[in-house]
Amino acid sequence: MKNVRVWYKKDGAARYISHLDVNRVMTRALQHSKLPIWHTEGFNPHPFITFALPLSLGFRGVKESMDMRLLEDVPEQEIISKLNQGLPQGIEVYKVTEPVMKPGKIAYGKFDIKLSSDAKTPEELFFMLRSLLTQDTIEVEKHSKKGVKLIDIKPQLGDYTLEKLEDCVQLVITLPAGSVNNVNPSLLVTALENSNSIEVYADITRLDVFNEEGKSFE
Repeated sequence: MKNVRVWYKKDGAARYISHLDVNRVMTRALQHSKLPIWHTEGFNPHPFITFALPLSLGFRGVKESMDMRLLEDVPEQEIISKLNQGLPQGIEVYKVTEPVMKPGKIAYGKFDIKLSSDAKTPEELFFMLRSLLTQDTIEVEKHSKKGVKLIDIKPQLGDYTLEKLEDCVQLVITLPAGSVNNVNPSLLVTALENSNSIEVYADITRLDVFNEEGKSFE
């Protein structure tokens, strides 16, 4: 048996497919592909697949990954072609590799956040966001299974670049994105809205994920 890591993009209308539905979509694509996939044992055998780090609903992803196990070697291009034939528009497999890192090693994510507002010009939004990012604290409510609590996300912010574009503001930032510590970029958007009493539209793309040493997940 051979473990493989399937790399795919999630964009367009597929952004609004939940992680649970992505799992179902991938399972159906594998079943239709007739690839020699290892199945779980028991009363209800199904293709055994695992995802490195689920993508939040509404986010675009350009480097998402799924692990599976093959019973025999299959050429990379054959896997790509057969899977894409069964996937909906917006989800596209583009590469297949052997796994190098374990998903549990993921600690950070790099996000491209494009922000706009009907109430503010890109220039005004740029200065609002720059002011927020330079504050000593950035407090926002975080929802979890244990309830809602007020947290300061300022110490969690990594390297970032901020740029004013023609019709929006672009923030590219690194945030904790592992299983132990995770700061959803939507929290930063909420903090911007709350501090300026405005509604902001956010188009968020996860560009990559990294381990503790800053090495790209592979």
